[in-house]
Amino acid sequence: MKAKEIRALAADEIKAKIADTREELMKLRFQQVTGQLTDTSRLRTLRREIARMETILADAQKATK
Repeated sequence: MKAKEIRALAADEIKAKIADTREELMKLRFQQVTGQLTDTSRLRTLRREIARMETILADAQKATK
């Protein structure tokens, strides 16, 4: 997801996306450990998406205070 798309979401929606992405990341980590993961670059992409969403969420919370 692009930052512009994330900023268009409500805070609750961002939190839900973060939870979903973390769950997907956990599943991919298990696949990596068991040797079933073929696209290892997806791990890096998901970590960056989580960081991007958390940063935007923190910025939005600071702006409302």
